[in-house]
Amino acid sequence: MRRNLGIALAVLLIGGVIAVIFFGGPGAAGTPTTSVRGVIGSEKSEFFRDPDVGKALAAKGFTVKTETSGSWAMDQLALKDYDFAFPGSSEPAQEIEAAAGVKGAQTAKPFFSPLVVIARANAAKVLADGGLVKMSGKNSGTLLMGPYLKAAGEDRTWQQLPGSAAYPELTGTMFIKTTDPTTSNSGALFIAATSNIANNGTVVSDDAGIARTTPLLRKLISVQGALEPSTDDPFRAFISGSGEPLILAYESQVASLLIQKQAGGGTDDMVVLYPDTTVNSLHTFVPLGDKARELGTLLATDPRLRELAVRHGFRPQEGVAEFTAATAPYAGYLNPGLTGIRQVGAPTVKVLMALAARAKGQGDTP
Repeated sequence: MRRNLGIALAVLLIGGVIAVIFFGGPGAAGTPTTSVRGVIGSEKSEFFRDPDVGKALAAKGFTVKTETSGSWAMDQLALKDYDFAFPGSSEPAQEIEAAAGVKGAQTAKPFFSPLVVIARANAAKVLADGGLVKMSGKNSGTLLMGPYLKAAGEDRTWQQLPGSAAYPELTGTMFIKTTDPTTSNSGALFIAATSNIANNGTVVSDDAGIARTTPLLRKLISVQGALEPSTDDPFRAFISGSGEPLILAYESQVASLLIQKQAGGGTDDMVVLYPDTTVNSLHTFVPLGDKARELGTLLATDPRLRELAVRHGFRPQEGVAEFTAATAPYAGYLNPGLTGIRQVGAPTVKVLMALAARAKGQGDTP
């Protein structure tokens, strides 16, 4: 009896140890685990939910729990409740540092993603016939921002574009569906890029520039109606076959879809357009305390985590070769070298937020 009881207890003890390891006990080879909690942009939620990412982090001694928020709304959160924030660009990261009282924190920029506009094939053809898009293949092209913004400023409708009569689903004012520029990173960066073009190719830096660009920015935003707080829902709607014919998204969302073959038939009718003038989204990790300080560096430098970032469509810093190799089978959709794309700087946080507010009809009237 005693022998049987001892065996049973040993089995239970072994089972208990296995359960602890499986549910977040010590990492590989007994590495002590540090549990951290962070707030991230929704475009990174699939990355952190990936079980392989969890295993790679655990192997380095981290268990990571995340919540999502619009990047530009993070500074309004109770940041003391988090160990790190991970917005979609460096601009909101500055506001987060100030709000959390960690100015000069050891931030990291593990990966980035260009903005793209995804279009229905019929919409892309009409835009190309109208001189607003230059196609580079069946499923890829370049959005010519100068001609596009001229058309938007004139309130051009789809029906006014050559060849649109063949596609009755293309009706009403032509516009790109964006996110809310006052809370969402992609929407704010779209405003940054378009304001540069509207300001004669220079970064808006003063009240005169704000006043000069506001009328166009307001048209770009007001025509959309209700604005989403993040890129996730509009992107999913597009892939499911609903939503608007032109959607602002991150390249990472498209690349992840292609690499992981999640799309089914959802990509057959998709054309990926790279704006010829853009502001890249440099995802910036902000440690809010000592616990997460090493995590940002780990995300940027660990080979396995860089590999997984690419699997989710992100471009690791100095990782053109990594991204190009992983997306080679989908070169018909993507522009790995960002050929023909002009990268411009973003306005200061103060100016960009003023532009976003004006675009929504808030703030002083110019």
